[in-house]
Amino acid sequence: MNDVWLTRIVPHPTSRDARRDLGDAVGLHRRLMSLFPDELGPDPRASLGILHRVEDTPAGPCILMQSAHRPDLNRLPEHYGTTATRQLGPLIAALHPGATVHFRCVANPVRKPGATTRSLYNLPAVVPLSGTHADQWWMRQADTAGLKVLTLHSQPLDSATGVRGTRGADQQRIRHARTRFDGTALVTDPDRLRQKLADGIGRGKAYGCGLLTLAPTRNRESATTP
Repeated sequence: MNDVWLTRIVPHPTSRDARRDLGDAVGLHRRLMSLFPDELGPDPRASLGILHRVEDTPAGPCILMQSAHRPDLNRLPEHYGTTATRQLGPLIAALHPGATVHFRCVANPVRKPGATTRSLYNLPAVVPLSGTHADQWWMRQADTAGLKVLTLHSQPLDSATGVRGTRGADQQRIRHARTRFDGTALVTDPDRLRQKLADGIGRGKAYGCGLLTLAPTRNRESATTP
């Protein structure tokens, strides 16, 4: 993760394009992908290392986007909003065992019941989790990511929704339940953590889920915010 960029976009409240994107997870995904070159293979989002989430702030919503390439913000529509970009390489390289960090991740906690369980209880293939079950899911994800959770606060958010595909039979409505996880953790495996920072956590990464951001505990202001 030598070249990692974090971009903050603060949409202008008068921008019709921005308002539309904020209400459409598929549209926002397309907007962010438009800031990068085309022709990047079958999974361009993964190739570019793009992860994002929408944050609610006292001043209004803002978009945080992490990428392995610097975006061309001139491709945004005129008056879309204000932007800032910074590199995260030095922060990520400085991670070491025993460091204590603040974390935040908006994720899509789910479980996938086996065929027998689905048939017995008439369950879908993917079951969204909430409350204690979502917290337990996050604890497992954090452990896999090289973090030992010390404190945890979770908050359910509105689902990410949108329509993918062209008109007619190709259209597919997407819906990803979202929970925001905040807290502090001890870094146990920096290499695994760096990989998870690059890959994201869980499902729905194209639609605003999975971006994990960290900040040193000595600084309340997120070190991953430009």
